[in-house]
Amino acid sequence: MTPRATDWTLALLVALLFGTGLLSLVSGRTQDAWVFALHGIGGAALGLVAGWKLGRVWRRLGNVRRWTRRTWAGAAATALVAGAWVTGTVWSNGGDLFVAGFNLLSWHITMGVLLTAAVALHGLLRAKRPQWRDLVGRRQVLHSGGIAAASVLGWWLQRPAAERIGWRGAERRWTGSYERGSFTGNGFPATSWVADQPRPVAPETFLLQIGGLVVRPAALSLPALEGDDRLTATLDCTGGFYSIQHWQGRTLGNVIADVEPLPEARYVRIISRTGYRWSFPLAEATSFLLATRVGEQALNHEHGGPVRLVAPGRRGFQWIKWVERVELHAAYDYGAAASTIWSSWTPEGRGEEL
Repeated sequence: MTPRATDWTLALLVALLFGTGLLSLVSGRTQDAWVFALHGIGGAALGLVAGWKLGRVWRRLGNVRRWTRRTWAGAAATALVAGAWVTGTVWSNGGDLFVAGFNLLSWHITMGVLLTAAVALHGLLRAKRPQWRDLVGRRQVLHSGGIAAASVLGWWLQRPAAERIGWRGAERRWTGSYERGSFTGNGFPATSWVADQPRPVAPETFLLQIGGLVVRPAALSLPALEGDDRLTATLDCTGGFYSIQHWQGRTLGNVIADVEPLPEARYVRIISRTGYRWSFPLAEATSFLLATRVGEQALNHEHGGPVRLVAPGRRGFQWIKWVERVELHAAYDYGAAASTIWSSWTPEGRGEEL
């Protein structure tokens, strides 16, 4: 593989991993498993190609005093590649380590973002267009095919090998998450997407507002939501854990039916008291649950009580906590993703006295 082809292969692999990494944050259904498989295969390929290049330039790195700015930039990029690859590999094989308060998955994501930014900047400033000889030829095809085959084989063998060795990585869910506190009521981990810390709401004063494109807007008290609808569903957090629980409350479809949605309503917006929100197709969301209980326990504040959304097939950050409003709309809410950032800086998100 020519040096230019190696560099372009590395850049394309970084782009692939960044794209599949982003997709993995919102992929929670079994039919989305290909996203995680492609990310794993791409990671294996990145390790192989980076090792190939490092072996070729190793001698030039021996004398640090002769390094140029380009050498330092390359060394920094190599360190990011190594960091992202090692943290991802160790995490996927069961490494439950924390560095500066963050687990390896968080460090993997951080290094991946920094690496992608560095590669994009380098491409804008110094990229050289690939030539024909970098793309064709028997040797190029053999090298590329060999790397692809080895990457697929390595990804396919990883879990059976971990199981045989006895590593914890064999117990991962297909999303890469590890089980925590299943069927323990409020005993499973409590997390927030960023840093929402609202004050608890007194159950006797709680009201869920339902409006938007409906015939009869309503405000429901907590007793009106403490129904007998039950659902066993898996909360799969992008922070790296999953937990299976028995949930109880009222299905969103039943609650919406009571207020009679207008014909043009196509999406339902679930809004937290912090301003955090997400938008779902109405046809899908009718099967979701507005949960007031988990296991045999009333849902506690840390887990989003008095009411949180249970959304099977969606990642944990879309299971909105501290639900305060349900709104029906004709169009998707494209501003919802931004709310996952700024909600932590609202007075409600910071838990200030109002």
